[in-house]
Amino acid sequence: MRLIDAPSPNADARLAPPDMIVLHYTGMQTGAEALARMRDPDAQVSAHYMIEEDGRVFVLVPEARRAWHAGVSVWKGQHNLNGVSIGIELVNPGHDWGYRAFPGPQVAALLELLGEIRGRWSIDDGRIVAHSDIAPDRKQDPGELFPWKRLAEAGHGLWAEPAPAPGAPLAPGEESTAVFALQAGLTRLGYDSAPSGVYDAATATIVSAFQRHWRPARVDGIADGETRARLMALLRAQA
Repeated sequence: MRLIDAPSPNADARLAPPDMIVLHYTGMQTGAEALARMRDPDAQVSAHYMIEEDGRVFVLVPEARRAWHAGVSVWKGQHNLNGVSIGIELVNPGHDWGYRAFPGPQVAALLELLGEIRGRWSIDDGRIVAHSDIAPDRKQDPGELFPWKRLAEAGHGLWAEPAPAPGAPLAPGEESTAVFALQAGLTRLGYDSAPSGVYDAATATIVSAFQRHWRPARVDGIADGETRARLMALLRAQA
């Protein structure tokens, strides 16, 4: 893995060791543009690392310092997660500029980097998440084309492919104990999804975020049997 120093001024002190990794895509037309923005003090954004499509890894902020990548965010009841996370940006134009698959050299570099980071810090599989997981109302990255299954097979993160659960899909507008159970499960996994029993717009947004990560073949905000089965399997896996 080739590491390239590219220091960013957009960082400050941590108050606790990192115990979480947040993965992003850059969402800009080129990696050079993204790197310049994360090093611009006026932009007030950064990450610890940026990985180019050819596998080059740029080091912007030391892991012991807080980078500014997560923004307003929640996971497992914790808010504003910059203070406890390591942010990794993957060069990809994103949904606005021609979203595409993440190339092999980029993913290989990420896997190597994840192994090194987890050798330095205690980070559970359930705390390797997407930007869209911790900020589902604002973000879609790294999106449904990101190879979460491959990461899990390499030992980084959670994945499950159980048989679909029986029963009708749960969809926006429904009010039921099944919706309450769905929201409770999403909350246990980490999402900010306080159970109400009402399948409102916020619930649909969180279900879409869940699908982008763990059921990428269908991202529609409707909790069908496969979506719910994967949620239950993931909860068992992290227990």
